[in-house]
Amino acid sequence: MNVSICSILALGLLVGSAAGGHTQGFAGLGSTAQGFAVPKPGMHFHFPADHAPHPDFRIEWWYVTANLKGTDGLDYGAQWTLFRSAAAPGEKAGWSSPQVWMGNAAVTTPDRQFSAERTARGGIGQAGVTITPFDAWIDEWALKATSVAVGSDELSKLTMSATGTDFGYQLNLEAKGPVVPQGDNGYSVKSAEGQASYYYSQPFYSISGTLRLAGKSVEVTGKAWLDREWSSQPLAVDQKGWDWFSLHFDDGSKMMGFRLRDTSGGGFTSGTWISPDGKPTDIASNELKVTPLKNALAAGRDVPVEWRLELPEKNLDFTVSALNNDSWVRSQFPYWEGPIRISGNRSGVGYLEMTGY
Repeated sequence: MNVSICSILALGLLVGSAAGGHTQGFAGLGSTAQGFAVPKPGMHFHFPADHAPHPDFRIEWWYVTANLKGTDGLDYGAQWTLFRSAAAPGEKAGWSSPQVWMGNAAVTTPDRQFSAERTARGGIGQAGVTITPFDAWIDEWALKATSVAVGSDELSKLTMSATGTDFGYQLNLEAKGPVVPQGDNGYSVKSAEGQASYYYSQPFYSISGTLRLAGKSVEVTGKAWLDREWSSQPLAVDQKGWDWFSLHFDDGSKMMGFRLRDTSGGGFTSGTWISPDGKPTDIASNELKVTPLKNALAAGRDVPVEWRLELPEKNLDFTVSALNNDSWVRSQFPYWEGPIRISGNRSGVGYLEMTGY
Protein backbone atom coordinates (compact mmCIF):
# COMPACT_ATOMS: atom_id res chain seq x y z
CA MET A 1 0.00 0.00 0.00
CA ASN A 2 2.45 2.52 1.27
CA VAL A 3 0.74 5.86 0.67
CA SER A 4 -0.09 8.53 3.21
CA ILE A 5 -3.82 9.12 3.50
CA CYS A 6 -3.14 12.63 4.73
CA SER A 7 -0.90 13.38 1.77
CA ILE A 8 -3.56 12.15 -0.60
CA LEU A 9 -6.12 14.26 1.25
CA ALA A 10 -3.89 17.21 0.47
CA LEU A 11 -3.97 16.24 -3.19
CA GLY A 12 -7.72 15.89 -3.06
CA LEU A 13 -8.04 19.41 -1.67
CA LEU A 14 -5.70 20.80 -4.32
CA VAL A 15 -7.44 18.97 -7.14
CA GLY A 16 -10.84 20.06 -5.92
CA SER A 17 -9.67 23.66 -5.88
CA ALA A 18 -8.04 23.36 -9.30
CA ALA A 19 -11.20 21.89 -10.77
CA GLY A 20 -13.45 24.47 -9.12
CA GLY A 21 -15.36 21.67 -7.41
CA HIS A 22 -15.37 19.45 -4.37
CA THR A 23 -12.72 17.08 -3.14
CA GLN A 24 -12.80 13.47 -4.21
CA GLY A 25 -14.22 11.88 -1.11
CA PHE A 26 -12.34 10.13 1.68
CA ALA A 27 -8.65 11.04 1.53
CA GLY A 28 -9.03 12.14 -2.06
CA LEU A 29 -9.48 8.48 -2.99
CA GLY A 30 -13.20 7.90 -2.76
CA SER A 31 -15.21 4.68 -2.78
CA THR A 32 -16.80 5.33 -6.18
CA ALA A 33 -14.92 5.79 -9.45
CA GLN A 34 -16.82 8.90 -10.66
CA GLY A 35 -15.92 8.39 -14.33
CA PHE A 36 -12.35 7.19 -13.77
CA ALA A 37 -11.03 3.82 -14.90
CA VAL A 38 -11.34 0.98 -12.38
CA PRO A 39 -8.87 -1.89 -11.80
CA LYS A 40 -10.10 -5.29 -12.91
CA PRO A 41 -8.73 -8.80 -12.35
CA GLY A 42 -6.71 -10.41 -15.12
CA MET A 43 -4.65 -7.39 -16.19
CA HIS A 44 -0.98 -8.00 -17.03
CA PHE A 45 1.69 -5.38 -16.44
CA HIS A 46 3.71 -4.11 -19.41
CA PHE A 47 7.14 -2.67 -18.73
CA PRO A 48 8.46 -0.08 -19.07
CA ALA A 49 5.05 1.39 -20.05
CA ASP A 50 3.49 0.82 -16.63
CA HIS A 51 6.27 2.74 -14.90
CA ALA A 52 4.68 5.85 -16.48
CA PRO A 53 1.53 7.69 -15.27
CA HIS A 54 -1.98 6.30 -15.84
CA PRO A 55 -4.05 9.51 -16.12
CA ASP A 56 -7.36 7.69 -16.62
CA PHE A 57 -7.09 6.57 -12.98
CA ARG A 58 -7.69 8.99 -10.11
CA ILE A 59 -4.59 8.38 -8.00
CA GLU A 60 -1.14 6.75 -8.16
CA TRP A 61 2.30 6.92 -6.60
CA TRP A 62 6.00 6.15 -6.97
CA TYR A 63 7.23 5.36 -3.47
CA VAL A 64 10.66 4.37 -2.11
CA THR A 65 11.60 3.49 1.47
CA ALA A 66 15.12 2.55 2.55
CA ASN A 67 16.68 0.95 5.63
CA LEU A 68 20.20 2.32 5.99
CA LYS A 69 23.32 1.82 8.12
CA GLY A 70 25.75 4.73 8.45
CA THR A 71 29.52 4.64 8.63
CA ASP A 72 28.97 6.19 12.08
CA GLY A 73 27.34 2.90 13.18
CA LEU A 74 23.82 4.35 13.43
CA ASP A 75 20.66 3.09 11.71
CA TYR A 76 18.70 5.44 9.45
CA GLY A 77 15.62 5.44 7.25
CA ALA A 78 14.88 7.40 4.07
CA GLN A 79 11.68 7.96 2.08
CA TRP A 80 11.03 9.48 -1.37
CA THR A 81 7.50 9.72 -2.77
CA LEU A 82 5.74 11.24 -5.76
CA PHE A 83 1.92 11.26 -5.79
CA ARG A 84 -0.37 12.06 -8.72
CA SER A 85 -4.07 12.86 -8.26
CA ALA A 86 -6.64 13.94 -10.85
CA ALA A 87 -9.81 16.04 -10.91
CA ALA A 88 -10.89 14.32 -14.13
CA PRO A 89 -9.63 11.44 -16.29
CA GLY A 90 -7.01 12.13 -18.95
CA GLU A 91 -4.35 14.76 -19.46
CA LYS A 92 -4.30 18.21 -21.05
CA ALA A 93 -1.42 20.55 -21.78
CA GLY A 94 -0.57 23.57 -19.68
CA TRP A 95 -2.74 24.96 -16.91
CA SER A 96 -5.74 23.01 -18.26
CA SER A 97 -4.22 19.81 -16.91
CA PRO A 98 -6.50 18.09 -14.34
CA GLN A 99 -3.44 16.53 -12.67
CA VAL A 100 -1.93 17.63 -9.35
CA TRP A 101 1.36 16.31 -7.96
CA MET A 102 2.80 16.08 -4.46
CA GLY A 103 6.23 14.98 -3.24
CA ASN A 104 7.14 13.79 0.25
CA ALA A 105 10.70 13.18 1.48
CA ALA A 106 11.95 12.16 4.91
CA VAL A 107 14.96 10.90 6.82
CA THR A 108 14.61 9.10 10.16
CA THR A 109 17.40 8.81 12.76
CA PRO A 110 17.18 7.05 16.14
CA ASP A 111 16.18 10.37 17.75
CA ARG A 112 14.98 12.71 14.98
CA GLN A 113 12.61 12.84 12.02
CA PHE A 114 13.34 15.21 9.12
CA SER A 115 10.67 15.73 6.45
CA ALA A 116 9.60 18.01 3.62
CA GLU A 117 6.88 18.18 0.97
CA ARG A 118 6.35 19.77 -2.44
CA THR A 119 3.19 20.39 -4.49
CA ALA A 120 2.85 21.12 -8.20
CA ARG A 121 0.26 21.52 -10.94
CA GLY A 122 0.40 19.16 -13.89
CA GLY A 123 0.95 20.23 -17.47
CA ILE A 124 3.59 22.89 -16.85
CA GLY A 125 6.73 20.78 -16.38
CA GLN A 126 7.09 21.30 -12.64
CA ALA A 127 6.50 17.62 -11.91
CA GLY A 128 5.94 14.43 -13.84
CA VAL A 129 7.20 11.02 -14.89
CA THR A 130 8.75 9.91 -18.17
CA ILE A 131 10.14 6.55 -19.29
CA THR A 132 13.09 5.45 -21.45
CA PRO A 133 14.97 6.69 -19.57
CA PHE A 134 12.81 6.64 -16.46
CA ASP A 135 12.63 9.99 -14.66
CA ALA A 136 10.21 10.98 -11.88
CA TRP A 137 10.56 14.51 -10.50
CA ILE A 138 8.98 17.38 -8.65
CA ASP A 139 11.04 20.57 -8.73
CA GLU A 140 14.66 19.48 -8.13
CA TRP A 141 13.71 16.24 -6.35
CA ALA A 142 14.28 13.28 -8.66
CA LEU A 143 14.13 9.50 -8.94
CA LYS A 144 15.78 8.64 -12.24
CA ALA A 145 17.37 5.81 -14.17
CA THR A 146 21.11 5.63 -14.73
CA SER A 147 23.15 3.34 -17.01
CA VAL A 148 20.30 0.95 -17.83
CA ALA A 149 21.75 -2.09 -19.60
CA VAL A 150 20.09 -3.39 -22.78
CA GLY A 151 17.31 -5.77 -21.78
CA SER A 152 17.17 -4.51 -18.18
CA ASP A 153 14.15 -2.97 -16.57
CA GLU A 154 14.12 0.84 -16.44
CA LEU A 155 13.96 0.66 -12.64
CA SER A 156 17.03 -1.56 -12.31
CA LYS A 157 19.43 1.32 -11.52
CA LEU A 158 18.24 4.61 -10.07
CA THR A 159 19.49 7.72 -8.34
CA MET A 160 17.28 9.28 -5.67
CA SER A 161 17.64 12.82 -4.39
CA ALA A 162 15.72 15.32 -2.27
CA THR A 163 16.37 18.24 0.05
CA GLY A 164 14.55 19.88 2.92
CA THR A 165 15.29 22.15 5.85
CA ASP A 166 18.39 20.73 7.59
CA PHE A 167 18.44 17.51 5.56
CA GLY A 168 19.00 16.03 2.14
CA TYR A 169 20.23 12.88 0.42
CA GLN A 170 21.82 11.59 -2.74
CA LEU A 171 21.40 7.82 -3.02
CA ASN A 172 22.08 5.13 -5.63
CA LEU A 173 19.82 2.09 -6.01
CA GLU A 174 20.57 -1.15 -7.84
CA ALA A 175 18.04 -3.98 -8.12
CA LYS A 176 19.29 -7.46 -7.18
CA GLY A 177 16.03 -9.22 -8.08
CA PRO A 178 12.92 -8.89 -10.25
CA VAL A 179 9.93 -6.55 -10.16
CA VAL A 180 7.18 -8.31 -8.17
CA PRO A 181 3.38 -8.09 -8.72
CA GLN A 182 1.42 -7.73 -5.48
CA GLY A 183 -1.87 -9.45 -4.69
CA ASP A 184 -3.35 -11.61 -7.45
CA ASN A 185 -0.80 -10.99 -10.22
CA GLY A 186 -0.90 -7.26 -9.55
CA TYR A 187 -4.59 -6.96 -8.61
CA SER A 188 -4.55 -5.96 -4.92
CA VAL A 189 -7.91 -6.15 -3.10
CA LYS A 190 -8.37 -3.63 -0.30
CA SER A 191 -11.76 -4.48 1.23
CA ALA A 192 -14.40 -7.16 1.61
CA GLU A 193 -16.52 -5.10 -0.80
CA GLY A 194 -13.89 -5.60 -3.51
CA GLN A 195 -12.22 -2.20 -3.84
CA ALA A 196 -8.80 -2.76 -5.41
CA SER A 197 -5.71 -1.26 -6.98
CA TYR A 198 -3.02 -2.27 -9.47
CA TYR A 199 0.15 -2.77 -7.44
CA TYR A 200 3.71 -3.92 -8.04
CA SER A 201 7.00 -3.49 -6.21
CA GLN A 202 10.75 -3.64 -6.65
CA PRO A 203 11.79 -4.89 -3.18
CA PHE A 204 15.34 -6.02 -4.05
CA TYR A 205 17.35 -2.81 -4.13
CA SER A 206 20.75 -2.43 -2.57
CA ILE A 207 21.31 1.25 -1.82
CA SER A 208 24.28 3.46 -1.01
CA GLY A 209 25.08 7.15 -0.89
CA THR A 210 25.13 10.17 1.38
CA LEU A 211 22.75 11.70 3.91
CA ARG A 212 23.11 15.35 4.89
CA LEU A 213 21.70 16.04 8.35
CA ALA A 214 21.90 19.40 10.10
CA GLY A 215 24.99 20.38 8.12
CA LYS A 216 26.83 17.08 8.56
CA SER A 217 27.20 14.26 6.04
CA VAL A 218 27.24 10.50 6.61
CA GLU A 219 27.82 7.69 4.12
CA VAL A 220 25.18 4.96 4.20
CA THR A 221 24.40 1.55 2.70
CA GLY A 222 21.36 -0.69 3.00
CA LYS A 223 18.19 -2.06 1.41
CA ALA A 224 15.37 -0.26 -0.36
CA TRP A 225 11.85 -1.03 -1.57
CA LEU A 226 9.93 0.74 -4.36
CA ASP A 227 6.14 0.59 -4.62
CA ARG A 228 4.01 1.46 -7.65
CA GLU A 229 0.25 1.59 -7.24
CA TRP A 230 -2.71 3.17 -9.01
CA SER A 231 -6.48 3.06 -8.66
CA SER A 232 -9.65 5.13 -8.58
CA GLN A 233 -11.59 3.64 -5.64
CA PRO A 234 -9.24 1.59 -3.46
CA LEU A 235 -11.07 2.10 -0.16
CA ALA A 236 -14.48 1.20 1.27
CA VAL A 237 -16.59 4.00 2.73
CA ASP A 238 -16.08 2.79 6.33
CA GLN A 239 -12.29 2.47 6.16
CA LYS A 240 -10.48 5.18 8.14
CA GLY A 241 -6.78 4.38 7.94
CA TRP A 242 -4.13 1.73 7.44
CA ASP A 243 -1.03 0.10 8.83
CA TRP A 244 1.41 -0.97 6.09
CA PHE A 245 4.55 -3.10 6.46
CA SER A 246 7.37 -3.78 3.98
CA LEU A 247 9.79 -6.36 5.38
CA HIS A 248 13.30 -7.53 4.44
CA PHE A 249 14.12 -10.81 6.22
CA ASP A 250 17.73 -11.82 6.82
CA ASP A 251 17.26 -15.04 4.79
CA GLY A 252 16.58 -12.96 1.64
CA SER A 253 12.79 -13.35 1.60
CA LYS A 254 10.45 -10.33 1.69
CA MET A 255 6.89 -9.63 2.74
CA MET A 256 4.39 -6.84 2.19
CA GLY A 257 1.40 -6.77 4.52
CA PHE A 258 -1.30 -4.26 5.40
CA ARG A 259 -4.30 -3.78 7.65
CA LEU A 260 -7.06 -1.36 6.63
CA ARG A 261 -8.92 -0.27 9.74
CA ASP A 262 -12.68 0.38 9.70
CA THR A 263 -14.96 2.47 11.86
CA SER A 264 -16.31 -0.59 13.73
CA GLY A 265 -12.85 -1.35 15.12
CA GLY A 266 -12.16 -4.26 12.79
CA GLY A 267 -9.80 -4.45 9.87
CA PHE A 268 -9.06 -6.03 6.49
CA THR A 269 -5.62 -7.58 6.05
CA SER A 270 -3.77 -8.90 3.02
CA GLY A 271 -0.27 -9.00 1.60
CA THR A 272 2.32 -10.85 -0.46
CA TRP A 273 5.08 -13.28 0.52
CA ILE A 274 8.14 -12.96 -1.74
CA SER A 275 10.78 -15.72 -1.92
CA PRO A 276 14.49 -14.82 -2.17
CA ASP A 277 14.37 -15.43 -5.95
CA GLY A 278 11.39 -13.05 -6.34
CA LYS A 279 8.49 -15.51 -6.60
CA PRO A 280 5.36 -13.94 -5.04
CA THR A 281 2.64 -15.78 -3.11
CA ASP A 282 -0.61 -13.93 -2.47
CA ILE A 283 -1.59 -13.83 1.21
CA ALA A 284 -5.32 -14.51 1.38
CA SER A 285 -7.62 -11.87 2.82
CA ASN A 286 -7.44 -11.77 6.63
CA GLU A 287 -4.96 -14.67 6.79
CA LEU A 288 -2.33 -12.27 8.14
CA LYS A 289 -2.89 -11.38 11.79
CA VAL A 290 -1.62 -7.94 12.82
CA THR A 291 -1.73 -7.05 16.55
CA PRO A 292 -0.46 -3.81 18.15
CA LEU A 293 1.57 -4.54 21.30
CA LYS A 294 2.88 -1.18 22.49
CA ASN A 295 1.86 2.43 21.94
CA ALA A 296 3.79 5.67 22.25
CA LEU A 297 3.08 9.37 21.85
CA ALA A 298 4.11 10.86 18.52
CA ALA A 299 3.32 14.55 18.05
CA GLY A 300 0.78 14.16 20.84
CA ARG A 301 -0.96 11.19 19.19
CA ASP A 302 -1.14 7.69 20.62
CA VAL A 303 0.19 5.34 17.94
CA PRO A 304 1.31 1.69 17.94
CA VAL A 305 5.11 1.41 17.69
CA GLU A 306 5.47 -2.33 18.34
CA TRP A 307 3.46 -5.02 16.55
CA ARG A 308 3.09 -8.80 16.43
CA LEU A 309 2.60 -10.26 12.95
CA GLU A 310 1.42 -13.86 12.49
CA LEU A 311 1.11 -15.81 9.25
CA PRO A 312 0.39 -19.49 10.06
CA GLU A 313 0.70 -20.57 6.41
CA LYS A 314 4.41 -19.66 6.54
CA ASN A 315 4.92 -20.46 10.24
CA LEU A 316 5.64 -16.78 10.85
CA ASP A 317 5.31 -15.23 14.30
CA PHE A 318 7.48 -12.19 14.89
CA THR A 319 7.57 -8.69 16.35
CA VAL A 320 8.41 -5.41 14.66
CA SER A 321 9.47 -2.33 16.61
CA ALA A 322 10.15 1.25 15.57
CA LEU A 323 13.67 2.64 15.30
CA ASN A 324 12.25 5.98 16.44
CA ASN A 325 8.85 6.05 18.18
CA ASP A 326 8.34 9.65 17.13
CA SER A 327 8.65 9.02 13.37
CA TRP A 328 5.84 11.50 12.75
CA VAL A 329 6.07 13.27 9.41
CA ARG A 330 5.34 16.80 10.55
CA SER A 331 4.00 18.17 7.29
CA GLN A 332 0.81 20.14 6.79
CA PHE A 333 -0.95 16.76 6.45
CA PRO A 334 0.95 14.56 8.94
CA TYR A 335 1.28 10.78 9.33
CA TRP A 336 3.64 8.24 10.93
CA GLU A 337 6.30 6.52 8.84
CA GLY A 338 9.69 5.10 9.73
CA PRO A 339 12.09 2.14 9.78
CA ILE A 340 11.43 -0.93 11.93
CA ARG A 341 13.41 -3.90 13.25
CA ILE A 342 12.16 -7.50 13.10
CA SER A 343 12.65 -10.05 15.89
CA GLY A 344 11.12 -13.42 16.77
CA ASN A 345 11.16 -16.48 14.52
CA ARG A 346 12.33 -14.14 11.75
CA SER A 347 14.86 -11.28 11.87
CA GLY A 348 15.51 -8.35 9.59
CA VAL A 349 14.48 -4.76 8.92
CA GLY A 350 11.62 -2.99 7.22
CA TYR A 351 9.34 0.04 7.06
CA LEU A 352 6.02 0.85 8.69
CA GLU A 353 3.47 3.47 7.66
CA MET A 354 0.43 4.32 9.79
CA THR A 355 -2.35 6.71 8.80
CA GLY A 356 -5.63 7.82 10.31
CA TYR A 357 -4.42 8.10 13.92
